[in-house]
Amino acid sequence: MNKNETHGFVNQLLVYTLVMICFSGSIGLGTVWMRQQMAQTANHIRNLETRSEALERRLAETNAFVEAEKSQDILLRRNQEWNLALRPPMEQQIKRVAIAVEDRLARKRHDQLFAREQPAVQPVRFVLGGGTE
Repeated sequence: MNKNETHGFVNQLLVYTLVMICFSGSIGLGTVWMRQQMAQTANHIRNLETRSEALERRLAETNAFVEAEKSQDILLRRNQEWNLALRPPMEQQIKRVAIAVEDRLARKRHDQLFAREQPAVQPVRFVLGGGTE
């Protein structure tokens, strides 16, 4: 069997061509897969935004309903409809607060943080074995 140098060159060229076709195909397939993933992510984000907008609308409607139900006229009408026999508070039962309610409640809750004198720092002692000295 006589091997010609041209057959070796043609075989080598054919192998390189097949490798380049496979490499290009895998790059193309990867690109298509990545674009598909981006499209799916975009659709998922769009669905989440739609749900978020629907929830915000529902929350606004609920807040409007609550605000409407808190009006003085509605409360008086509900009192009569449900026979609750509730009366508005008398003036001597109302206590006016001069400072902001949020500040007063924060001071009440965190009195140590807002105190003028900070309490002395007590060192923590660790005793080996868990007993106390």
